[in-house]
Amino acid sequence: MSIAELFDSEFRNRMKGRFAAVVRVLFADERRFEPEEKEFLDKLAIKLGINETEYEEILENPLKYPLDPPHLYEDKLESLYNITRVIHHDHQLGDKQEILLRKFVLALGFHHKKINQIATEALDLADQKVDLDTFIAKMQHLHKYLHQ
Repeated sequence: MSIAELFDSEFRNRMKGRFAAVVRVLFADERRFEPEEKEFLDKLAIKLGINETEYEEILENPLKYPLDPPHLYEDKLESLYNITRVIHHDHQLGDKQEILLRKFVLALGFHHKKINQIATEALDLADQKVDLDTFIAKMQHLHKYLHQ
């Protein structure tokens, strides 16, 4: 296996792991999806390059793929930025986007008492189309404000 193939393989596994993490969060309440959640997953799979076979395999057993949640606060913010952009991108989930984002905020390891404020701020920043650096700076400011 060449180095390029190894990196491609690792990248593919990371994308499958990320998709599986989303499926696990959506499965947290029940083992079924609402129509808008299924449509969201369909679009996310395309964005992540998940083929139909992988898609079905992940839906069948999302626990097969290990979760590797970030440990550093800035890495958590970067993950939050990415998932917020995906959730917010085309408003596919409508009013449920904030509910779903709250689940991800919790899954990423943010303090459970601050979930609503973090999700609301993240979606507001997504509305403003801020870049990653601005997102991190604003969320760090919110973090300091919430811990005063």
